[in-house]
Amino acid sequence: QVHLVESGGGMVQAGGSLRLSCAASGRTFSSYYTMGWFRQAPGKEREFVADITRSGGSTYYADSVKGRFTISRDNAKNTVYLQMNSLKPEDTAVYYCVARSGGSTYDYWGQGSQVTVSS
Repeated sequence: QVHLVESGGGMVQAGGSLRLSCAASGRTFSSYYTMGWFRQAPGKEREFVADITRSGGSTYYADSVKGRFTISRDNAKNTVYLQMNSLKPEDTAVYYCVARSGGSTYDYWGQGSQVTVSS
């Protein structure tokens, strides 16, 4: 089983920044996995935020966060990061770390980390 643990969430004012971290562990975890982030705002469905392939050579961002968020990974530490800048109140959500071995289905999910952006 692969376990994903997020950290770094909190509350900031609009325009501020936060960096989320996600540490992966487990016997079956591999640095070949694509890792990424989803989020779920109150009253809304979970939505894709960003992901990154093993090598870091391919990244993808939701339109709502392009230019403001940056995803990166440190394979030696089995950790993925989400740097969030110029935060907006609409970014308020629980952010979930995710991982997949391939394809489009995310196999593993973290417990979530709350990010709150005040106006």
